[in-house]
Amino acid sequence: MTEFDPDSEDAQPEGSLQALIGRIEGEIHELQFPGFSMDDALNLGLLLVELGKERSLPIAIDITKGEQVLFHVALPGATPDNEHWIRAKQRTAARYEVPSLLVGLRGRLRGGRIEDEGWFDQSRYAAHGGSIPVYVTGVGAVATVTVSGLPQVQDHDLVVEAMREVLRSAGADGAP
Repeated sequence: MTEFDPDSEDAQPEGSLQALIGRIEGEIHELQFPGFSMDDALNLGLLLVELGKERSLPIAIDITKGEQVLFHVALPGATPDNEHWIRAKQRTAARYEVPSLLVGLRGRLRGGRIEDEGWFDQSRYAAHGGSIPVYVTGVGAVATVTVSGLPQVQDHDLVVEAMREVLRSAGADGAP
């Protein structure tokens, strides 16, 4: 099945929206950290920088815990607009404690877009992919990791890729 593309105005395959929602919900259960320190934030941020540089991606990267920015960088090609998108997507993921992409996709289940709802403040929030909460097992969401600069599903998938790699490396090092 072709994956749902939230950036497309074209008709999409039946069930593709639900399939993408299911994939993201599965990622939430998979991407559980045993803890999340400032060193973990640095390692995750540096991995995202490495991936971005290797692929010449014009992205900005942010890791925030509450009001504290733990990591923030703009790679070549990123623009000042990416800063707005980072903050808006980060606020969405922090507010709802799910990936910002999932907020937007769940809004589409009702046949529209969450952005079209009068109560959704687009000056502060963005229900576009790219910000994912950091979930600590037994605690819940403790921080957010956000990427901006690519189409929204690609922003989301890059964060997932990096989180998986950090978790895989921690497991290989004997971490719980």
